[in-house]
Amino acid sequence: MPKYDANGLLSAVVQDAQSGEVLMVAFMNEEAVAATRSTGIAHFYSRSRGKLWMKGETSGNTMQVEELLVDCDQDAIVMKVTPKGPACHTGVVSCFYRRMDGDRLAPVDSNQSSGQKSGTEK
Repeated sequence: MPKYDANGLLSAVVQDAQSGEVLMVAFMNEEAVAATRSTGIAHFYSRSRGKLWMKGETSGNTMQVEELLVDCDQDAIVMKVTPKGPACHTGVVSCFYRRMDGDRLAPVDSNQSSGQKSGTEK
């Protein structure tokens, strides 16, 4: 089973179950893992708000969890999901839509905006 850090958290890498694309990285506590396992919908722990949140609770862009993988040290999870809409709160498919280009960030062409913003979800 997962091993949580001193703050009761572990890292969660969220990956599209079909394409393999990394969609986002978030944190989970024991409650988030339990809620994810019991509902099949991705839940995380918001460090800024100090509480549990379900991905898509305000935007509707939920993530159906297909598989949870725990790494060899048991301190990180890869969550394979089927997303319903963009993963990023900015409205793009993946939170990783920029690359380092010299001393600036440049957009990654393959990750275009869906045309809809999904709110201020964090």
